[in-house]
Amino acid sequence: MNFFKRLFKIGQAEAHSALDKLEDPIKLTEQGIRDLKQDLNKSLQAVAEVKALAIRAKNDVETYSEKAKDYERKAMLLLQKAQKGELDVAEAERLATEALARKEEQTVLLNQSQSNKENFEGKVEQLNKNVATIKSNISKWENELKTLKARVKVSEATKKLNKQMSNIDSTGTVSMLEKMKDKVAQEEALAESYGEIANESKSLDDDIEAAIGDSSQTKAASDLEALKAKMGLNNPE
Repeated sequence: MNFFKRLFKIGQAEAHSALDKLEDPIKLTEQGIRDLKQDLNKSLQAVAEVKALAIRAKNDVETYSEKAKDYERKAMLLLQKAQKGELDVAEAERLATEALARKEEQTVLLNQSQSNKENFEGKVEQLNKNVATIKSNISKWENELKTLKARVKVSEATKKLNKQMSNIDSTGTVSMLEKMKDKVAQEEALAESYGEIANESKSLDDDIEAAIGDSSQTKAASDLEALKAKMGLNNPE
């Protein structure tokens, strides 16, 4: 029998260990807070019920006290009537005795109610302490939950960033940048080469034109001489 108990406890421990690894601590904390709030509601209900009993016991104390005083007053009144001759002495004493017996009954009930009142008031005080403790724990757990959620967000963001950083191939990136630099340098050199070729071609054309001279200016000069000859404006030799 003890062997099976031990085996069951071992199974429980392993199950709890598995749950600790699998379950989300935030969800566990939230469930714990919900459980505490349920306990708080039950405690508040218990406080209300015990307070009601304490109030009833207090009212009973007042009621039984008044009744006991009333029976004592009636017994005294009966004896006074007998003394004055208004009532038969034997009858007065019989009724007074009954009144005092009733007073005693009320006194017993009064003492019981007083004891119940003190007992209930003590329980109310204890329950109020329990309520205060539960409220304090709820407040503490809610603050811890806020901190836990914030820490989880930070850790998840950090983990994501670190994962992204770990996936970056620094060697490949540097190699790619170097290739890009080489390609840009090659394009720049090619552009400069084309520029030099264009300048060389332009200079050659200029040299040819300079050697030939400006044909349009030569023709204009010839036309001018012809016009002057026609007009007889040529200078005499």
